[in-house]
Amino acid sequence: MKEYGSSVQKLVDYIMTIDDEEKRTKYAFLMVELMKQIHPNMKDSTQDYSKKLWDDLFIMSNFKLDVQGPFPPPSPESLGKAPRKVSYNQHNLKFKHYGRNVELLILRAIAEEKLDDKKILVAYIARLMKGFYVTWNKDSVDDSVIWQNIKDMSENLLGTIVDELSQEGLGHARVANNARNAYNAPEYPNSNNNNRNNNSSNYRKNNFRSNNNNNRNNNFRKK
Repeated sequence: MKEYGSSVQKLVDYIMTIDDEEKRTKYAFLMVELMKQIHPNMKDSTQDYSKKLWDDLFIMSNFKLDVQGPFPPPSPESLGKAPRKVSYNQHNLKFKHYGRNVELLILRAIAEEKLDDKKILVAYIARLMKGFYVTWNKDSVDDSVIWQNIKDMSENLLGTIVDELSQEGLGHARVANNARNAYNAPEYPNSNNNNRNNNSSNYRKNNFRSNNNNNRNNNFRKK
């Protein structure tokens, strides 16, 4: 095997010439430790890595090495055998850019019995789908496309709720609050109260700055 070099191959050939089984087994264990040192970046104490080293040792001996190792020697038929192909489950996705998890969320929304919770889930799914759509498409997407996709993916079982929510854009405060409630996030504050709070905060900051400036000017004049 090229990764170990010709010197290791010569040592393996020498171990095969030893008649004493106990001595031959001892040298085989030492050989495996040497193989570990040849690739220090691949050192691992797991059982799979140790088995790989012993398999490599038997392969270099052309499966003729007779020692009492910790693992049974591999069969010659397994050498070069292609691994079993793992099939990729497509789940027959209608819209692949949304993924399987979005379909599962829609099924969860269909199964929800409480109307308010169902609306919250649909609002959250719609905003999530819009984010996925923009990720995989350079152009912006109209909200009507997202709502129609939800109808198609739910086979129109969520059509009534979609028609109600689609009257307001996905960026509307009500729809946004419903989406935030889906994972127990706080609702958006009232815009009027928020403006009042911002104005009062700015007023206090301006007063503080003006007072500081007046104090500095008075101190300068006294000096």
